[in-house]
Amino acid sequence: MCGLLTYICASGSAKDKTAGIERALETLHHRGPDDTGCVTVGDEVVMGFKRLSIIDVEHSEQPLEYEDGRYVITFNGEIYNYLELRDELIAAGLTFATKGDTEVIAAAYHHWGQAAVRRLRGMFAFVIWDRQERLAFGARDPFGIKPLFHLVTDDGVFFASEKKALLPFAAWGDQTLDHASLSYYLTLQYVPEPATLHRQIKRIGSGECFTYRPEDGLAVRRYYRPEFRPVPQNDPKQLYARIRDALRESVRIHMRSDVPVGAFLSSGIDSTAVVALAREVNPDILTFTAALEVEGYSELPVAEETARHLGVTMHPVVVDAQMMMDALPEIIWHLDEPVADPALVPLYHVAKKASEHVTVALSGEGSDEFFAGYTIYREPLSLKAVTGLPDGVRRGLRAVSKAIPQGVKGRSFLERGTTPIEERYYGNARMFTEAEKSVLLKQYDPSVSYTDVTGPVYAEAQHLGDVEKMQYVDLYTWLRGDILVKADRMSMANSLEVRVPFLDHAVFDVAATIPRELKLPPRSADTKYALRRALEGVVPPHIVNRVKLGFPTPIRVWLRAEMYQWASHVLDTSRADWLVDLDLVRRLLKEHKENVADHSRKIWTVLVFCLWYEIFVTGSIDPRPRRAPSQLLTKPVLTKPAG
Repeated sequence: MCGLLTYICASGSAKDKTAGIERALETLHHRGPDDTGCVTVGDEVVMGFKRLSIIDVEHSEQPLEYEDGRYVITFNGEIYNYLELRDELIAAGLTFATKGDTEVIAAAYHHWGQAAVRRLRGMFAFVIWDRQERLAFGARDPFGIKPLFHLVTDDGVFFASEKKALLPFAAWGDQTLDHASLSYYLTLQYVPEPATLHRQIKRIGSGECFTYRPEDGLAVRRYYRPEFRPVPQNDPKQLYARIRDALRESVRIHMRSDVPVGAFLSSGIDSTAVVALAREVNPDILTFTAALEVEGYSELPVAEETARHLGVTMHPVVVDAQMMMDALPEIIWHLDEPVADPALVPLYHVAKKASEHVTVALSGEGSDEFFAGYTIYREPLSLKAVTGLPDGVRRGLRAVSKAIPQGVKGRSFLERGTTPIEERYYGNARMFTEAEKSVLLKQYDPSVSYTDVTGPVYAEAQHLGDVEKMQYVDLYTWLRGDILVKADRMSMANSLEVRVPFLDHAVFDVAATIPRELKLPPRSADTKYALRRALEGVVPPHIVNRVKLGFPTPIRVWLRAEMYQWASHVLDTSRADWLVDLDLVRRLLKEHKENVADHSRKIWTVLVFCLWYEIFVTGSIDPRPRRAPSQLLTKPVLTKPAG
């Protein structure tokens, strides 16, 4: 995996930015410690690159030129079908100087134009500069596995793998904080795409490509849209076979590498399936798992049993409260944006352990969204007795629910059943309600709502059933806002490439056809039913119907004990009190410690934001690796307005 930083000049000289690009590039060193490249292309473009060598290790340095220098490309990711594409392009008369996938992208663009992006199978974010046409073209993979940030200025446009590399080029001042994004974060526990907390810096979306010509500006369009299309199954066993075959082939092609490949292993079916299928390709594959020192939170015993059953070597790492506290500031620096998912910390440590043995690790992200793995996806089935009633009856029941006192059994059921799914479901994480934020936020704007994020997605999914609507919403919110940010940043923080075989368009093409009754059988508590049936005989029997924990973290326990003083200190020293009512959060922490209520996730959400603020705004916390140049954050990025 790698890190790119590209600047395309709209006025003046690109050479004026070269020294700044070279300095900013060092903030991406963790993404590619093997090699550094920075070139100025004419007087219009500067391309910088940090390489983690995976394919064609001895060659394929970047930035890479193609067609006698007409094209120059920077590319972060892996193209798993690059060998097949290369053969096809050679048959069409094209030539190659390397054996890597980067040159294949450039050649494909030369041969097929912008349509080439639809032929790429992999995870990617790239920028190609066409010197002849004075045109930049780039894209991000269909599901958003690899990140791509951009900053448009009067001088031109910048693209980077991480936001921190763009901060030195953004305008400073009081008005750069995106208050709407902060509001979304406090509800969703992440900042939803395409926005960031910096108003000027945005993200290219999953399945999007773009063009940029200095005189025309940036134009972004979507080239891929996932479509759920359930198909009735007369013979479910044929469907299960297609699922198994698609996943097996995806794992096989994801193991293409010139460096060692390992895998993460938890107690759930997703990572176990990946390991079991990877073992068919490499019986000696190494596996890695995280354990936590609190009873009921550790996946280690089950993972150890799985490793024994499959005959693979497992390297565990045990994470305690002190490790959580010590690692969190650096983790937030790597994240760029606050993400209040405590599972980040064990994932960071297991990636660190894996990086001691391998350069690439397979993981099971994406299975839950593709195959309906979240328990909340069963909600439309449980509410059917209400949602199936006539509109007038539902309105009456809505009025009845409001008359029932809070906490009385039945109120929540009636409220949810009489609320349209477009208002009821906005993802797996539900931190602060609008009512709570109206008190918590010092600058609360009632016109900002999570429906601003989910509304356009639901509009595209109106033809789907409620379960498929929830899956579709998660593909554009939870998956790319939380799950894939975790996977990319925590692995890259340790110079480890993580590959996700479930997030493959061939796997999705099969998963999209599964009818609801084979995803979530009405007479069963199972989720991912079709996937579980497909993997019988592939994964150990004790895993087939086991609910995945997914690197759970006991912050509920630790915030009452080991982490209480630390959390108090974070709140007491934070200068974000002009944005958030920290006295209110202190009260929540006190109630949590006294076991009045479980406020752990809300407290954690604010703690992460406070640390983010001190790292990226005030600069009072500097957790950066020594190799990151200190001068890049000497000015405040966001400051408290005067008065």
